[in-house]
Amino acid sequence: MAKLGQVVSNKQVILRNYATGFPKETDLMLSTGTIHLEVPEGSNAVLVKNLYLSCDPYMVFCMLGDDNHSIAASVTPGSVMNGYGVAKVLDSRHPDFKKGDLIWGTTGWEEYSLITTPETFKIEHTDLPLSYSTGILGMPGLSAYTGFFEICSPKKGESVFISAASGAVGQLVGQFLKLMGCYVVGSAGSKEKVDLLRNKFGFDEAFNYKEERDLDAALKSALQYESPWLHCCVRNDLSVQSCSARSRRLDVPYPQAYSHGRIYRCRLLSSQLQVFGHGAALSFWKIVYVEDIAEGIENGPSALIGLFKGYNIGKKLVVVAHE
Repeated sequence: MAKLGQVVSNKQVILRNYATGFPKETDLMLSTGTIHLEVPEGSNAVLVKNLYLSCDPYMVFCMLGDDNHSIAASVTPGSVMNGYGVAKVLDSRHPDFKKGDLIWGTTGWEEYSLITTPETFKIEHTDLPLSYSTGILGMPGLSAYTGFFEICSPKKGESVFISAASGAVGQLVGQFLKLMGCYVVGSAGSKEKVDLLRNKFGFDEAFNYKEERDLDAALKSALQYESPWLHCCVRNDLSVQSCSARSRRLDVPYPQAYSHGRIYRCRLLSSQLQVFGHGAALSFWKIVYVEDIAEGIENGPSALIGLFKGYNIGKKLVVVAHE
């Protein structure tokens, strides 16, 4: 076991070059450097051992360079990828963190990170798996909860369509809305995911958008709406949509969003908090949460690119170390 003050090897996922077109695994590379396990004197930094790294859709923009039109900052080629993660503090000169603290927030895609300007939060409750802080207790959970309850304000009896419904945000949104008494329809990209939506997450209806020639008809059928779609503008059946991926399926609900309907597009949020607190709340709400875990940082590139391609089932994350 590495000791404080030692110089140790540090596996890292590096952005080899900016992606041209759709990102590929070859745009990333695994490298091994070294790191001194001690925070330099006079700094305000935190030294952490990374445990879990979150694979998130916004990270595609970090790989695009000049083509990046999002609020997510691009990573410079040759630099370590970064994103949300869970880590254990090994050394700290920051007043808010001490050795042994478990934290989540922005960190490097590497075994150890020296975080000079911490954008991290202390994990106060440890009665749930630490990995949950990359998802249901982290940014995806906040996106799901805040986006719907604070922005869309759904009401009992409303119909909701959720695209990318089996992912980190979609699986939570659907369950929240079922608890409120909404009629929930989801779309996903495989039979396995559709079965998950219906049988595990409790969606009222779901369909595989890749198998539907007419997505408009599929959506109307799933929503049990049989009138001509031109009349949709005067109906209020389809009231909320959650979108968290870019694809042709996002074009479908716009003409279907009837008068007084709302469309919520899930994007990167700028502030985070632990949404639900601890296991008692999740147990009370009877929330089912599914993770798709890749073991080892060496599998980070394939895990991330696989997320962009829709290969994940549930929240995708990478295990770097089990404490």
